[in-house]
Amino acid sequence: MKPGFVVFPSPQGVLISQEIIESLAHQEHVIIFCGHYEGIDERFIEKYVDLEISIGDCVLTGGEIPAMLMIDSMSRLVPGVVGKSKAVVEDSFYRGMLDNPNYTRPASWEGLEVPEVLLSGNEREISRWRRREAVTRTLTRRPDLISRASVRDYISEGISLAVIVDDEEANLSGVSDLCRAYDLGRLFIVARTRELREAMKKKYPEAKILARVESDSALVVKLFAEARENSLHSLEIKRKCLEHEGKILLVLAQDERALERLDGVSGYLYERDINVPLNIQVGIALDRLLGKR
Repeated sequence: MKPGFVVFPSPQGVLISQEIIESLAHQEHVIIFCGHYEGIDERFIEKYVDLEISIGDCVLTGGEIPAMLMIDSMSRLVPGVVGKSKAVVEDSFYRGMLDNPNYTRPASWEGLEVPEVLLSGNEREISRWRRREAVTRTLTRRPDLISRASVRDYISEGISLAVIVDDEEANLSGVSDLCRAYDLGRLFIVARTRELREAMKKKYPEAKILARVESDSALVVKLFAEARENSLHSLEIKRKCLEHEGKILLVLAQDERALERLDGVSGYLYERDINVPLNIQVGIALDRLLGKR
């Protein structure tokens, strides 16, 4: 048997999170070593402990309660422990977001009513309500979670990616694969001239080639490489996407002057000028805005 992964509950450890719990749950053998009062000898920690974990900024008499917390959290990820596996992925923190409010019977309790949409039987509208409430609750109560949350499933409607090119040298290799990975549908390549559109069609047959950006009343998010006046940090762009009720179109460009002519919200990827190929910029943008867990 492989040596166990040794965890030491400690107020000096890394703050516990759902991501840490999932990592522990994938270990073959986890040993939680509990100290008491002043903890344990530092030499033992240096030699045997793989990870110190804190459950928050408080001090307990021992590590038994944090150990129980970790065991309970890991157990929920074992198939069959929770009756409905779907319930696990819908819980708070699983995707980095808080859960939506939950209601049970009766429909009316002490003068308080269950939201009417939950009684409608319309699964699509119920799903929309749950997604919207989860977004509202997270933005209101724990906006700090947004920076690491996987928000793709919380975007109210479709989200697409368009890249504006000016010549055949535009490097878009792998971008269509990224669109599939992030469930964005087909990549849109925008080229002004017919000759360039024909060239792009031959070079990237899997993409949809357009003569102009077609927003269809979507929120257009223009992503510049570096910070500029009135452009927003990627975290603020993430908030805008979550708050928007409707489609979203992310747009990058080989020549960023093309972005200046579009209406929409402006964001940036870097604090300073960095020469990064266009396809790498796309990858960074999708990871920062939609990063999947």
